[in-house]
Amino acid sequence: MDAIIRFFTRRQYKNLFLLTWLVLGLLQACFSDLWDDEAYYWVYSRHMDWGYFDHPPMIALLIKMGYGIFHNELGVRLFIVLINTATLWITSRLIASKDNILFYLIMGAMGAMQIGGMLAVPDLPLIFFAAVYFWAYRYFLASQNWRNTLLLGVAMALMFYSKYHGILLVFFTVLSNMNLLRVGKFWAACIITTILFFPHIYWQYTHGFPSLQYHLVERNASSYDITYTLDYLVGQLLLFGPLLGWLLLYYAFRCPIQNTFERALKFSLIGVLVFFAISTFKGRVEANWTVMVFTPVVILAHQAIIRKGWSRKPLLYTLPVSLLLVLVTRIYMVWDFMPGVEVRPEIHHNKEWTSALAARAEGRPVVFVNSYQLPSKYMFYTGNLSYSLNSRYSRRSQYNFWDTETQLWGKPAMVVFEPGIDMPVTDSIKTIRGTWDINIQPAYYSYSLVQMKAGLQRIKARPREQVNVLLQPNNGYKMPLPINRDNPPMLGYGFSQKDEYLPVVKSDLTLERAMLRRVVTMPVTMPDKPGEYLLKFCVFAGDLPPTHNSQGIKVTVVK
Repeated sequence: MDAIIRFFTRRQYKNLFLLTWLVLGLLQACFSDLWDDEAYYWVYSRHMDWGYFDHPPMIALLIKMGYGIFHNELGVRLFIVLINTATLWITSRLIASKDNILFYLIMGAMGAMQIGGMLAVPDLPLIFFAAVYFWAYRYFLASQNWRNTLLLGVAMALMFYSKYHGILLVFFTVLSNMNLLRVGKFWAACIITTILFFPHIYWQYTHGFPSLQYHLVERNASSYDITYTLDYLVGQLLLFGPLLGWLLLYYAFRCPIQNTFERALKFSLIGVLVFFAISTFKGRVEANWTVMVFTPVVILAHQAIIRKGWSRKPLLYTLPVSLLLVLVTRIYMVWDFMPGVEVRPEIHHNKEWTSALAARAEGRPVVFVNSYQLPSKYMFYTGNLSYSLNSRYSRRSQYNFWDTETQLWGKPAMVVFEPGIDMPVTDSIKTIRGTWDINIQPAYYSYSLVQMKAGLQRIKARPREQVNVLLQPNNGYKMPLPINRDNPPMLGYGFSQKDEYLPVVKSDLTLERAMLRRVVTMPVTMPDKPGEYLLKFCVFAGDLPPTHNSQGIKVTVVK
């Protein structure tokens, strides 16, 4: 009993703060429905691998460990809440001139960290392992022994396994201290990181580097829109505090630097924010992509206030309003007290709409067209099999790499899609999530894991010119393909010009005939208008929309 009392004495009230933060996170994690992306990453954890289309595997591992303890929302988020609290502890330890009250005021101003600290998304492990990385880097600066070298190498690898953005922190750290390039043990740490991260690199290689293809080629916008930059700037201010995010960033930018470690923090903060600001000229940038600089912002803002003697009154006076906003948001995430007002509707009524679809499916698997979140939610809340069929007109997802289709082949299935998709409609259903059209497939067949590897990586041609493209078929199922003889699947192709998709062309080449040959020739007619295009090959299977079945080929149509 005395030990407990000592734990919460005035000298130790930081422990009470962290415990309160942890308990609030656990309660919110327990009673809030999953967000769409959380359900998607939960499906990741059901297919453990060294990599995924969208992200490295750290989020899947954390979810799997927690879900093995609790088979509910709390299980999905358990280790996320734990590492979120640990992030605060590590960050506070990295502050040289400690002022606990000031630290609490800064954390109170950061509403996103309080509210989003329990979400099972890759950003949370990235924030945590970024803090671990800075902690390891400080030790490495103090003593470049083999223990600290190993610690730094492991920290960098864990950060990379969380999210690719972590490499930016290493780059700007080196930029802040170019002498690292002359330190042998720093290179040794990089070798350790490479060895530990090699399984993921190999996964990317064996799958055709899909993450690079998507993020560097497919995701770019067709043209610059000033709203990309404006949304990004506003998003950063809200991310670091609903009221005083701008002030915390100002404090961090103005912090006087006293040592090499703090220079790395400032270079990382400014470098990451500028890097993604420039990225808005290529397309939309999500505000949360910069969350890795949470630790630098907190430390630098904290030190700036102390060293410059700035008043903490803005933080103190706005704290009640910030906490009130956080409290209202926490309550809304648990209880939909504004029915009819759609503020992130994905976090409410998931059991209702999934149950309605399950009742209409009558035991059939449910296939959603062009959505990777909905089938994930459906499987989590019903326990029934579901799949995402991504058409040529949508982005790819990890469902393009899982062999879930093999469980559906030849069996009845219910295909669910939004009105407007070119498919026969046999029924429709209205739920609280929206209205969907339905197509009942008496025998389902699709072939998303069939890939056509093109002999050309780039094509330059004239409008309407016909180009013969050599294709090497690859059966990703590692088993013979079942074929619907009444309606055999056919190969085709389609062009896209950033956000615009041209009509898909169906050829007279059957999938079966293509798979029997090592190389096939596909005549492709170029678009009518000059410009830059992306060409992809697809498979038409029955009434289903054509699917993604190749990497993109850059096409330049000249006059």
